[in-house]
Amino acid sequence: MGMATNIEQARFNMIEQQIRTWDVLDGRVLDTLKAVPREEFVPSKYRRMAFMDVRIPLGHDQVMMKPIEEGRLLQAIDIQPGQRVLEIGTGSGFLAACMAHLGAQVQTLEIFEDIAESAMRRLERNQTKNVTVRHQDALHQPDVSLFDVVVVTGSSAVVSEALKSQVNVGGHLFGVRGFSPAMEAVCLHRVSDNEWVTDSLFETDLPRLAGAEDAPTFEF
Repeated sequence: MGMATNIEQARFNMIEQQIRTWDVLDGRVLDTLKAVPREEFVPSKYRRMAFMDVRIPLGHDQVMMKPIEEGRLLQAIDIQPGQRVLEIGTGSGFLAACMAHLGAQVQTLEIFEDIAESAMRRLERNQTKNVTVRHQDALHQPDVSLFDVVVVTGSSAVVSEALKSQVNVGGHLFGVRGFSPAMEAVCLHRVSDNEWVTDSLFETDLPRLAGAEDAPTFEF
């Protein structure tokens, strides 16, 4: 078997044995995970781990989510072609590429300059259309425009109200809230100006979004 065949087999196994078995059954999401080459977005020294059920380090204590987590996230936010998406925490650039493949116009913000530059290079190399990467701290340089979907790839104690305010009515926000080791990934659906419906998606344990430090006053 040649290298290319091995990669395709590994990708097929990732989708069939990991992602599908975690109830990711949306055909558009599965097609996207087949089409966007995950191995091209993994730091080169971890390339052989591209299809494993692990989180991959990106530097600065940031990680690439497990494939199953990315699959569930993409299924939950239910992107429709032409929607505007704001991603906080570009990371490897893989999720942005997947969201663009699903038809979104993606604006993605990354606080660490070297991570942002690597993601830009990977997106360009893969000729990804409709993704703009900005090196920016989303929490302290608020962009006040509205988006159909907001995706926050780092965790925080609670979902940021400032980010919630950037979601259009009818839109969704994916976030990870709570405290290590038992955090909860949620998808919040904005039903009206002040009404939200929360779907609890899965338990996880992701690094904090840079800048989303916990208030030191918590007492239980």
